[in-house]
Amino acid sequence: MATIVPPTRRECERCGRVDVWDDEQMNWTISGEDDEKRVGNPQCLHEWDINGEYNPFDPDE
Repeated sequence: MATIVPPTRRECERCGRVDVWDDEQMNWTISGEDDEKRVGNPQCLHEWDINGEYNPFDPDE
C-alpha cells in the first residue's frame, strides 16, 4: 500500500511568503527567518509553488 507524504513547506511565487505545516496546530503557519516572519504581502492572492515536481507518494515504498 502506498504512503501519502503531505507537503511540509510552501512559498508564494508572488510575494515570497513562506508557510510550514505545524503538526500541533494541524494548520499552516508563517515561517520565520532570523526571528522575522516571512509574511509577504497581506493583500496577495498567494500563488503557492505547487507544480509537477511534488510527489505525494513515498518514493522509498
